[in-house]
Amino acid sequence: MCGIVGYIGNRNSQEILIDGLRKLEYRGYDSAGLAVYTENGLQIKKAQGRLAILESQLMEAPLSGTAGIGHTRWATHGKPSDVNSHPHTDNSLKFSVVHNGIIENYMALKEELTAKGHNFVSETDTEVISHLIASLYDGDIVKAVQKAISRMTGAFALGVLTDYEPDKLVAVRVASPLIIGVGEGENFIGSDIPAILEYTRNVFILNDGEMAVLTRNAVELMTLEGNFIAREMFYVDWDIVTAEKAGFEHFMLKEIHEQPKAYRDTMTSRISSEGDRVTLQEIGMTPDEIRAINRIHIVACGTAYHAGLVGKYVIEKLARISVETDVASEYRYRSPIITKETLVIVVSQSGETADTLAALREAKRCGARVLAITNVVGSSVAREADDVITTWAGLEIAVASTKAYTSQLIAFYLLGLHLAQTLDTQTPAYIAEVITALKELPAQVERVLEQADQIKEFADEISTHNDLFFIGRGLDYAVALEGSLKLKEISYIHSEAYAAGELKHGTLALIQEGIPVIALGTQHELMEKTISNIKEVKARGAHVLGIGVEGEDELQKAVDTIFNIPRTLDLLAPALSVISLQLLSYYASLARGNDVDKPRNLAKSVTVE
Repeated sequence: MCGIVGYIGNRNSQEILIDGLRKLEYRGYDSAGLAVYTENGLQIKKAQGRLAILESQLMEAPLSGTAGIGHTRWATHGKPSDVNSHPHTDNSLKFSVVHNGIIENYMALKEELTAKGHNFVSETDTEVISHLIASLYDGDIVKAVQKAISRMTGAFALGVLTDYEPDKLVAVRVASPLIIGVGEGENFIGSDIPAILEYTRNVFILNDGEMAVLTRNAVELMTLEGNFIAREMFYVDWDIVTAEKAGFEHFMLKEIHEQPKAYRDTMTSRISSEGDRVTLQEIGMTPDEIRAINRIHIVACGTAYHAGLVGKYVIEKLARISVETDVASEYRYRSPIITKETLVIVVSQSGETADTLAALREAKRCGARVLAITNVVGSSVAREADDVITTWAGLEIAVASTKAYTSQLIAFYLLGLHLAQTLDTQTPAYIAEVITALKELPAQVERVLEQADQIKEFADEISTHNDLFFIGRGLDYAVALEGSLKLKEISYIHSEAYAAGELKHGTLALIQEGIPVIALGTQHELMEKTISNIKEVKARGAHVLGIGVEGEDELQKAVDTIFNIPRTLDLLAPALSVISLQLLSYYASLARGNDVDKPRNLAKSVTVE
C-alpha cells in the first residue's frame, strides 16, 4: 500500500504519473514505479527508495505513452526492494496491477496458481492479483477483474491495465479509498485527491464495493457485479494543502479519522476466514518455543510505551505469562534479568527510535528472542528483531501519535490471542468471542467519531485551565496515561494521570474547586471502586468528565458530564476510549490556538538517545 495514480488520455502519461506520485509523497513510501503503454507494449520501471531515484532512471530511458498507472509503496508483504515494488505483472507481462491494501487469502491463491504453472518473483500479495486476472482473462478485462475480485478477500484498491485492451483502465475499491478524476479527453484515478488536483477538480469518489472503467472520453461506474451506477460528480474547491489533509483542518484530525481503516488493515488478514482464530504467520516461534517462555518484557518509549502497558494487561489475562513493562531509555541501565526463556517485545512506530533500538540490541546480546511491533517494514527495529508484527497504520504526519498507537493496541490483542491459542490458556469459545468483538471495533470507532462535537464542548472548557488530572483503574489507568500525554503534547496544559486508587496517598492535596478531572470508567469489574474515587475528587470541588460505556447508569450519576463509548468487552475498551481522549486533546489545542500538527520542542521520530 500507499499511493495510486492512473491516467488515460492524449498527453504524455509518464509526466502526469510522476507528478501525481510526487503529490502523494506526504503519505510516506519506500519505493515507486510506473507501468505505461508504449509502442512496444506495456513497459514497467520501478525502483526502491525515493521517487527521485525512479525519475533519474526515467530520464535515461523514458516511457512514452498516453496511458499508465503509478504507485508509491509502503511495504506490508515483503521487504522494500525493486522486485517487491509496484506495479506487478503476470508472467506474460500483459497485465499490470497497482494495489493498496491487503489480500488476506493471497497464499492460498498463490499456491493454486503455482500449481497451474505461474511463476512468482516477488514476496508480495499484489503479484498474485496480476496472475489471477491473467488466468481468468477471456477477452474482457472488466469481467476478468470482476471474477478475480470474487476470489479475493481483504481490503484493496486496484488500478489494472492489460496490453490486450490498451484503451481501458480499470479501477476497484474494496474498503480502501480510490477516486476518479474526470477531464476533457482524459481521465484519472488516484488514492487521494492531491494526486490529480492539478489536472481536474471534477471527481467521482468510489464507495466501498464499486469499480470504474475509464477510457479517454468516458467513465463508467458500476458495482463489482457489473450493475451500472449513476452519480453526480464532486467539485473539489480545496487548495493543495487542504487536499493533502482530505479536507480536514489538520493531519492529526485526519489521522484520528483514519483509525477505523487502520484497525481493519492491521487485524483483518490475521484472523481466520472462520473468524475463530488468529493466524500470526509472521511469528516464527514454534509451539514448543512459545511454551518455553517464562517471562515477557515490553520495552518502548512515550506513546508506544503506553500501548505496551495495555499489552501487559492483555497478554497476562489471555496468555497467563508474567509481563514487565519498561521505558526503553531506562531498560539497559537497570541490568534487567534476561534469559533465553525471556521474550522481549519492542514497540516503535518508526522502527528507528534510538532508545528502543539500544534496548533491542541489549536483549539480543543477553540471548533473548526479540519480537518487534512497528509500522515500518524496512526499519532498523524490523530488520534486527527475530519476529515482526507490522502495524498497517500507514504514514503518520502529525507529531502526536494517534492511529499508530491504536494499531499497536490491535497488534497486542492479536498477539495475546495467538499466545493463548498456543498455550490453551483460554477456551476456543472465549477466543472466538474476543475476535468477534475485535471485528466490531472499526464500526464502533466510527460511532465515537460521529459524536466528536460532545468532546469539543468539554475541550473548550478545559482549554482555559492550566492543570488537570486523568484517573482510572486497571486498563483505564493505562489509557489515562496516554490521554494525559496527548493533552500535554499539543495543548501544553499541565496534566497528570493517576491510578484512581492512589488519590488518597497524596494527590488529593492538589484537588481544588473547579479543577477538571477526566475519569475513565470502562471496566465493569472495577466500576464500584472507580465511582468511589470519583466521589473523592467531587467532594473536593473537582469538575468531572466521565468516559464510560453505553448503559452504565451509575457512572453517569457520579460525574458532571459523560461521554459514552459503544459497549464492548472490557479488554477491548482502550481501543475505543482513547479515541475520545485524542479528540479531547485535539480540540483543546485548537481552542488555545496552537499548531496541532507540530507541537513545540517535539519531533516525530526520536533517533537520538
